[in-house]
Amino acid sequence: MVKSDPRQLPTSAELPCSDDTPVDNEDQNFIPNLLLFLLQYIWANRNDWFFSVDMGVYHTTGVSPLVPIVPDGFLSLGVERRKEGKSRKSYVVWEENNIVPILALEIVSLTPGGEYDKKLDIYAKLGVLYYIIYNPEYWQRVSEAAPSELRHQPFEVYRLVDGSYQLQIGEPFWMPEIGLGIGRSQYVSGNIQRQVLYWYDQQGKRYQTSEEQLELAQKQLERYRQQFGELSEG
Repeated sequence: MVKSDPRQLPTSAELPCSDDTPVDNEDQNFIPNLLLFLLQYIWANRNDWFFSVDMGVYHTTGVSPLVPIVPDGFLSLGVERRKEGKSRKSYVVWEENNIVPILALEIVSLTPGGEYDKKLDIYAKLGVLYYIIYNPEYWQRVSEAAPSELRHQPFEVYRLVDGSYQLQIGEPFWMPEIGLGIGRSQYVSGNIQRQVLYWYDQQGKRYQTSEEQLELAQKQLERYRQQFGELSEG
């Protein structure tokens, strides 16, 4: 671990915003962005949180403060929604009162990215409380480095306990420190359906998208019209 003098650390303006690594599947962008859009509705009246997609997180717990970790998505609490009224180019821990993300999300792709080992270790050292790995396509893939290792599940939630990650049980999984649960469900757009991740409330009820809420309102309105029409005819 590198101990850095805060006075000598670079500013966010001097740091690149990501590692420029391209995603190799659509879900790596779509799913974190869906979670972000849902949070904008769920926490519309809160300004003490920040969720970002594919943004570099700079910290001082790795080999160098110039080398970021870039989650597919991450959530921080107790920070400004928009830092000083502006958009962040990157998330620089030493400019955020040393508040590290409380949740990190990685979506496993065709090309292994160290989600189950290298990144897991980095997030643990950083102090990320919840680490979520979503692997719907390649969870049965056996690691060439450890072929005897047990296969993982498509959706795994890890919680940091005494400096180490422990796999949690249950879905949707409730995270009391965040006040949200997370789990899988189907997303439907037109005639296209896919499995994605959603936020859930403490009772296990899934938060709906704005399109779903609009559709529900339209159905309720239609029912009221039908009921009103039947009463008028009667």
